[in-house]
Amino acid sequence: MGARRPFFLERYRMADVYDKERTLLREITPKVEGAIPGVEVLALELSGPERFTVYIDHPQQVDHALCERVTDVLRPYLQQYTVDVSSPGIERPLRTPDHFRRALGRKVALRTAGELDGRRKFKGEVVDAGPERIRLQADGNDYEIPYDAVVRANLIEEDMR
Repeated sequence: MGARRPFFLERYRMADVYDKERTLLREITPKVEGAIPGVEVLALELSGPERFTVYIDHPQQVDHALCERVTDVLRPYLQQYTVDVSSPGIERPLRTPDHFRRALGRKVALRTAGELDGRRKFKGEVVDAGPERIRLQADGNDYEIPYDAVVRANLIEEDMR
C-alpha cells in the first residue's frame, strides 16, 4: 500500500492546487512588497484548502516582528485562510528567473506539473537560467525546463554523488 496523499489533495487535482497557489501569489506579492520596503515574497504554498504559507526574505533578515508585519498586511485573507509567514530557510524556495539566476552552480530539487522527458522530479545543478527556462544538469543529462512548468523548486545542501 502506497503513502496516502494529504486529504485536501485527494479532493483537488494537483494542477488546481498549483493554479490556486499562483493566483494567490500574484495577488499577495504586490500587496506585501508594496507595504513593507525591502521584503521579497519568494513563494506561496498551500498546505490545505484553507491554509497557506508565504515565504519571505529581507536584506536585514526575517525575524518574528517582520513575519507579524507581513501577517498584518495579509489580514483580509485571514477570513478565509490560516496564513503562515516564514523565512526561506536553508532550502530556499525558487520560483522566478531571478531566483534561479542567483542559484547558478548550486544544487536544487525541482518538481514539474507535468512530465518532462518522462519524469516530474529532478535533482541537479542549475547551469543556466534564461528568460524563459532553466537548464538543469541531473543524472548526467541536461534538462531544459520552462519556468511555467515548475511547481516547486528548492535549494538543497546534500551531496548528490
